[in-house]
Amino acid sequence: MDPKDQSLILAQIEKSQEKLNPGKTLLKDGFIDDAISRAYYSMFHAASAVLLSEGITVESHSALKTMFGLHLVRTGKIDKKFSRWLTKLKDERENGDYDISTSFEYADAQTDIEHAEAFLAEMKRYLAGKYGIEL
Repeated sequence: MDPKDQSLILAQIEKSQEKLNPGKTLLKDGFIDDAISRAYYSMFHAASAVLLSEGITVESHSALKTMFGLHLVRTGKIDKKFSRWLTKLKDERENGDYDISTSFEYADAQTDIEHAEAFLAEMKRYLAGKYGIEL
C-alpha cells in the first residue's frame, strides 16, 4: 500500500474517533439529534478509510453507502449488519438535521452510539487483518 494512502486511511480513522467522542458527550447532555449526527459521521469516516484501503474514493454520502455495500458487504469482506447500520444512521442524521417534525429518543441515540463504536472497531479490525494497519 502506498504510504500516502496509508496516511489518509489513518487520518480517516482518527477523524472517526474524533466524531464519536463528542457524540457520547452530546448524548449525555441530552442533545439527541446531534449525538446521532456525530455517530453517523464516525461511521462515515471509518467506512471512507476502509473504502480507501480498497482503492475507492467517493464524493457523496449516498455514494459511500452504495460503494460500501457493493465492494465490502456483497463481497463478504464485511458483515451486512454494518451496511444496515450505516444506512440507518445516514437516514436518521438527515432526518434529525433537516426534518423539523422528526424526534428521536435517548435510547435511539444510545443504540446508534453503540453501533458507531462497533462499526469503528470492525473497520479497524478489517484494516489490521488485511493490511496490517495497527490503529
